[in-house]
Amino acid sequence: MKTDTIAAIATGMTHSGIGIIRISGTDAVTVVDRLFVDKKNNKIMKQMKSHTIRYGYILDEKMEAVDEVMVSFMKGPKSFTAEDTVEINCHGGMLIMNRILELIIKAGARLAEPGEFTKRAFLNGRIDLSEAEAVMDIISSKNEMALKSSLKQLKGSVSDIIHKLRDEIIYEIAFIESALDDPEHISLEGYPEKLSKKTDDLLLKIEKLIASADNGKLIKEGINTVIVGKPNAGKSSLLNILVGEEKAIVTDVAGTTRDVLEESIKLHGIGLNIIDTAGIRYTEDIVEKIGVEKAKKYASDADLVIYVVDSSVDFDESDAEILELIQDKKCIVLLNKTDLESKVTEEDLKEKIKEDTVIIKTSTKEITGMEEFEETVKNMFFSGEVTANEEIYITSMRHKECLLDAYESLKQVKRSLEDDMPEDFYSIDLMSAYASLGFIIGEEVDDDLMQEIFSKFCMGK
Repeated sequence: MKTDTIAAIATGMTHSGIGIIRISGTDAVTVVDRLFVDKKNNKIMKQMKSHTIRYGYILDEKMEAVDEVMVSFMKGPKSFTAEDTVEINCHGGMLIMNRILELIIKAGARLAEPGEFTKRAFLNGRIDLSEAEAVMDIISSKNEMALKSSLKQLKGSVSDIIHKLRDEIIYEIAFIESALDDPEHISLEGYPEKLSKKTDDLLLKIEKLIASADNGKLIKEGINTVIVGKPNAGKSSLLNILVGEEKAIVTDVAGTTRDVLEESIKLHGIGLNIIDTAGIRYTEDIVEKIGVEKAKKYASDADLVIYVVDSSVDFDESDAEILELIQDKKCIVLLNKTDLESKVTEEDLKEKIKEDTVIIKTSTKEITGMEEFEETVKNMFFSGEVTANEEIYITSMRHKECLLDAYESLKQVKRSLEDDMPEDFYSIDLMSAYASLGFIIGEEVDDDLMQEIFSKFCMGK
């Protein structure tokens, strides 16, 4: 493992009031001591106590002041990286931050690679791999729920449950190996029945985590939501209401929206990635036809489809095409323009859609039905418990794949038990499940995977 001293700008690469430059490694104090003096022009870095901060100046090669700064020192292992760490709080201009970083490099540090501070925290045992990944998720959080979920993972919510599962599995492995090594003192009589119950319990726990991954993906990335309907049904008006400003052009002319419009909103702490599409109908217009095909494609890939029905006009072949498109999708039907005389009723719709599809009467002109719509979205995806839910969500597809591998290994244990196979077969598959879970927390991780994970981090973290 590299133990040299690294440095990087830890704050955003933009003009701001304060900028932070982080230095970590064996010579962090020595490097900064070559540049930093207090207000009395004294070098004090080597006398600083851990977790204290001092005011002073950064000096250049000519011993001239470059900036006035606050320097904090955290002695390892009680730092983020578990190494000696110094942070220089300077003014946040790009020129000055880069100038100070340049002086630090000349003083003996090297520029950190993306994610190298967090990588060192992992390698030094400060955090495990799932917690390291949570750091990046916090930085890239797109909504309140994603942030809360990532914070829980950073505090060890996923790590704790994986460690408990691995502890249960390794106990069974140790028991089997001990019994095989010392059959005179440790009996395996009746053990297959006990192991079968234990494996069932483990499968249920892992199955629950795997099932949470779909919601975890939605929490992390947002719900991909597509608005479909015939031209002039009120789709663009709905988008404008949800976004809170005039993003889409609204006219009485059918076919105004010819391409997709994408916007992201927050709804009860979760993200909706909303796409307003061209009205679906038969058309000879080449540009509009492309828009209609895009609408169909986006609807087929969506997590949620909002079907806006114009209640003031009769059903036609375009509605039939839309109904065919959404039959296997999570869908909310908005019976719109209820401020006008209705030609399509709620009863008419119920005859044409799935029994459990929610129908909401709305008027985008008078802005009615929106509260019911928002509540329906929340209940549809998160059982109405978005903000108060303490459940652990798997938000990483890497973690999900590891859980699936562990689940399959445990299913193999069950098959071996049912086929009355020798006990060492149980041990082999239990060890495979143990290793798969270890990949989540970094117990069984290779250098290539580690490099791939940390290369996605931003510089300075």
